Parts: sequence; C-alpha cells; structure tokens
Amino acid sequence: MLRQRSNNLFSKHNNGITTTFWVVVMLLFFSACGSKKKDLGDAITERDSLPAMSTYGVTTLVSDSGITRYRVEAEEWLVFDKKNPSFWSFEKGLYLEKFDSIFNIDASVKADTAYYFDQQKLWKLIKNVEIQNLKGDMLFTDLLYWNEKEERIYSDQYVRIEQEDQIIWGTGFESDQNLFSPRIFNIQGIFDVTESDREPPSFTSDPLSITTDSISPSVSPVDTIP
Repeated sequence: MLRQRSNNLFSKHNNGITTTFWVVVMLLFFSACGSKKKDLGDAITERDSLPAMSTYGVTTLVSDSGITRYRVEAEEWLVFDKKNPSFWSFEKGLYLEKFDSIFNIDASVKADTAYYFDQQKLWKLIKNVEIQNLKGDMLFTDLLYWNEKEERIYSDQYVRIEQEDQIIWGTGFESDQNLFSPRIFNIQGIFDVTESDREPPSFTSDPLSITTDSISPSVSPVDTIP
C-alpha cells in the first residue's frame, strides 16, 4: 500500500514536471517567433535607408550609354537605389568635369553638397556652387539645378556671373548647360570690366553668404528630394 501510494505521488510529480517543461518550451518558441518577425521588419526598413554603395576618396570617370561623360572627385559617394526617387549623394563636396564628344573639358563644377537623381538625370548643387565653362565664364550661387535631359541649368536664388568684359548679379537664373546664353531674371547690377580694373565689385548681397532652405515648386521638378 505504501509503495503504491509512493508510485502515485511520483507519477503526479513527474507529470507536473513534464507539463511545466512543455509550457516553458512553448513560451520560448512564441517568443523566438515574435523576435524573428520584429528583426525582419527592422531589417527591411533599415535596408531601404542604407546606401547600396559607399565609396570614399573617389576619383573616377562616369559613363552614360557607353560614352565617358564626367570625371568626378569626391570625399564621399553614396548610392541610394531603394529610395524614391533613387539618387547619388555627395554630402562632403563634389568636383566634376564635363566632357564633350571628343573628351575636351567644356565645363567644371564645384559644390559643397550635391545630389544626382539618376532616373531624372537631374543634379542638385548646394552651397558655394561654382561653374566655369570653356570660355572661362564663371557662375557663383548657393543653389543650382542642372537638368541633363533638357541640357539646362537654373536657380531661383542669388547668382553672380563673371564674364570677360562684365560681371552681372541678380536673382533667378537659367541658361544652357554650357553657360553660353545665361539669363538673369531680376538683374540687380552690371559691372563693366576693363583691362585696368579686373577686381570684382563690392556686392550689396554676396551669394556665397546666402543660406538656401527651399526652392520654389515652379523651379524644381522634384519636390521630395533632400
């Protein structure tokens, strides 16, 4: 009788341990499943935000349709292919040389920050932007858009153009991409340059000191760009 009672107690105790074991196993299983789902969601979100390519200390040639178009120098070059729209980022500065069909440099571009939207073939250049064309004419501004499809550059910000015989400054600008036919919408001054006086004038508003927070929707075809 005592042995039978002991066996019954052992059996009940063993069943209790078994039940507890399976409860722990099921809790761990559901916890692991929940963790995996969360990690997967975080990974997808993170991938959308991370660049597909990160390159540092860049000096490279860029081709389009098998033709070399540019030489690019940048401290940092990031490619965001999952963004909408996708773009290249040069947030630590950019120097770019544009080639013509026989590989002559017909323009050079400098900017503190630049973005290139590869689907739209649109450049956005920000802060201390300088462009020099084949004739030696130079443009200075703090915001410039360069539409490769339309072969056009434009801005709604303050600009200064230095040519061989004169310097023009004002607000709002457009031109062909080679800066051969510039047009300033609101001219604020023209300074004729002679051989005896090659120093630029003192401007009442210096474009290199202007901060750019936004651009008019009528100027920019892309409203969601950085």
